[in-house]
Amino acid sequence: MSLNRTELIAAIAEKASLSKTDADKALGALQEVLVETLSKGEAVKITGLLAVERTERAARKGRNPRTGEEIEIPAGFGVKITAGSALKKAVAK
Repeated sequence: MSLNRTELIAAIAEKASLSKTDADKALGALQEVLVETLSKGEAVKITGLLAVERTERAARKGRNPRTGEEIEIPAGFGVKITAGSALKKAVAK
């Protein structure tokens, strides 16, 4: 089972005594802050909950799954999410 965006907004609204509209705005703002901060190469850390950071990926060789031909995969960036202590405790139960 997973929580989709609509369900997450409803849960946030209920927990924080907000309207669903305000909860949606808050979630949208969090998304914007994450995107802007990570695009600058900076990390976002919410103590106890999670840390999100941009990581570099080196150029490497890969293989086209259809043809088996070797291809060059250029260097790029990825995102690393690390669970904080509260999340780790929640899943350990």
